[in-house]
Amino acid sequence: MRSGFTFARSALAAALIAGLAAPALANPKVGGAPMYETKTIVENAVNSKDHTTLVAAVKAAGLVDTLSGPGPFTVFAPTNAAFAKLPPGTVETLVKPENKGTLTKILTYHVVPGRYTSKELAALAKQGGGQAELKTAEGGTLAVISKGKNVYVADAKGNTARVTIANVLQSNGVIHVIDKVVMP
Repeated sequence: MRSGFTFARSALAAALIAGLAAPALANPKVGGAPMYETKTIVENAVNSKDHTTLVAAVKAAGLVDTLSGPGPFTVFAPTNAAFAKLPPGTVETLVKPENKGTLTKILTYHVVPGRYTSKELAALAKQGGGQAELKTAEGGTLAVISKGKNVYVADAKGNTARVTIANVLQSNGVIHVIDKVVMP
């Protein structure tokens, strides 16, 4: 009887150890590229083919060092398609050196100090009756709205973007991919 108990205990211990050693769920791919939790927001974003406009804008605004810093940051990252929804010529105008201040304001409006997963965002919205406000790095507020299994962010003007890929974990925060550019 003891040998059966010892074997069962050993098997249970081995299963627990194997479970602890199993890798965590992988980050979702973004723009066809793997995203690594050990890399910074910028290090991962430059590999996403869906975020070339955002990366160019971050470079033009001089925010590479900031978003490569320790954070933590929650970034609502518009895709190239989101930027394409802006009026024609908007992006080209914003990345000009003389518009750096405006571009910086728009980009930092997409950044919230702290690390908020979609589960945490949904919980904040639930506590607020379906909506919560987050202070952005720009100084304004973004509304976080939870509807069913979807999370949205809305700007002060009422423009709403849906989180299309959530919880892309980074060494200095988390990225949530969104389908529209929100404005301060």
